[in-house]
Amino acid sequence: MLTENVSQNYKPPFLWIFLFWTIACGIAFASLGNLPLRDFDEATVARVALELNQKSGLERFLPSIWDKPYLNKPPGLHWIISFAIGISQKFQNNINLLPSEFCIRFFPALFSTFVVPLGGLIQWNLRPKDRIACITTSVILLTLLPIIRYGRMAMLDGTQLSAIAFLWFCLSSIKNYRSTKLNFLGAGFACSFMLLLKPPVVIPALCASLFPLIWESKSKKYLNNLSWTWFLYGLIPGFSWHFWNLLSYGKGAFWMWWGDGAGRVLFEKGSGSDLGVLVPIIEIFEGGWPWILVWPIGLLWASSSLNTRWGIWAFSTQIIIAGSILPLKMHLPWYIHPFWLPFALVCGPPVSWLIQRKENDYIFARKLLRKIPNFLSCIGLSAFVFSLLVKLKILNFGEGYFNVIFSITLAWFFGGLLLSNSRKNIRKVGFIGLIFGSIIGLFFFVSSKLWIWEINENWDVRPVAEFISNFPDQEIYIKNSFERPSLNWYARKQIKSFEEKNQTKCKSIKKTNDWDLYTCND
Repeated sequence: MLTENVSQNYKPPFLWIFLFWTIACGIAFASLGNLPLRDFDEATVARVALELNQKSGLERFLPSIWDKPYLNKPPGLHWIISFAIGISQKFQNNINLLPSEFCIRFFPALFSTFVVPLGGLIQWNLRPKDRIACITTSVILLTLLPIIRYGRMAMLDGTQLSAIAFLWFCLSSIKNYRSTKLNFLGAGFACSFMLLLKPPVVIPALCASLFPLIWESKSKKYLNNLSWTWFLYGLIPGFSWHFWNLLSYGKGAFWMWWGDGAGRVLFEKGSGSDLGVLVPIIEIFEGGWPWILVWPIGLLWASSSLNTRWGIWAFSTQIIIAGSILPLKMHLPWYIHPFWLPFALVCGPPVSWLIQRKENDYIFARKLLRKIPNFLSCIGLSAFVFSLLVKLKILNFGEGYFNVIFSITLAWFFGGLLLSNSRKNIRKVGFIGLIFGSIIGLFFFVSSKLWIWEINENWDVRPVAEFISNFPDQEIYIKNSFERPSLNWYARKQIKSFEEKNQTKCKSIKKTNDWDLYTCND
């Protein structure tokens, strides 16, 4: 039987959790509309949502893109964005204007912030006597760059991570082996929402939480519990939409599960996947700072504490989620996004121990963990000096990053120094300083034009879309470039890729080094 460490006299630090969620919202909404929608995901999501907004009745249940069935993803988030579009249109003088980037990104950004409080509450369920671990887990999720960056985009990944967090929160709230109907109903609704985002992801997310739940029981009582019926009730909305989609499109409805779902990522090596498994590994080592310094210790600590709720949940969720991502044939940086929640659950307690330093607590590699603040301080000092050299133009590196690097590395330097102090109050100040400086740096980052750096890999589509507006009644084709969903969005019509052998009577209307535009008559 697992040791539960449950005490009814302890309450979660709700005030701190609410504060971190408020800060997460501030970071999510700051300068949210200062850059155009990017290829491919944002522009595609926006177009599907816009077409849903223009529909009525039962037609709103079946998404389309350029008036053709959209079978890539279910419309869970697209419906919500279409609702935002409808609200924004009521405040616009011209209903024909395109919705703003802020409007398109608002709800994805908002939903992505929910993982910050939910992650802390999950940690509280697993370690109810460790208030600091609850706080540090929320802080880790607040300051992880990939969570902020992808969460602000009109993509499904940030919302999906919050849905996973809600699922795990519902199931981790089951204590003393007494399940409740609301726990299972909430878990079912979470899975339903995931079925309306990226359906295949529900499988590893559910397995990662059911494994520790059944392990805790060490019997079949959970499988026979009537509360599982309520879980099935919660699945009804998600399965109902997929059933309707199946009735409407037949075999085509399976495309999002296999053709554009599990089958594609498992067996097809797509564009951007040239590095294979190195793509998610690089993303972890790029995006996990500074908490990646304690991650190996936390993972080993969890593996040696499988007799505790935190140990089995943290270890199994981390292994199962990582194991479902790394073997994929297709790898894109945001495919690793579900990894960050178990990452925070693993890292929270080691960071908590660095602040509290309870010598009577068992912790794996304690001596090594003590040296982490000094190591962080050295890294911070080195990066701080680097930022100064950039500012003084001694080194040629994007000067636009100066404020971001300056704030964050200065916080790492002083925070690391204070966290290595022998006095607990000084260590608390060091942790607060570390977080405060990181938050300032992140505000600088999201307020800049650098937070969507992929957009710099291709030309800005907005001037091209403005030029295309001079040809409202003609079909336009683009040559020497792939079809850009973002160009389609801003041009408000589909600009198909030009294939000279399939076209006749084509006339060039614009040529540049990056692209050519043609009008063609078949």
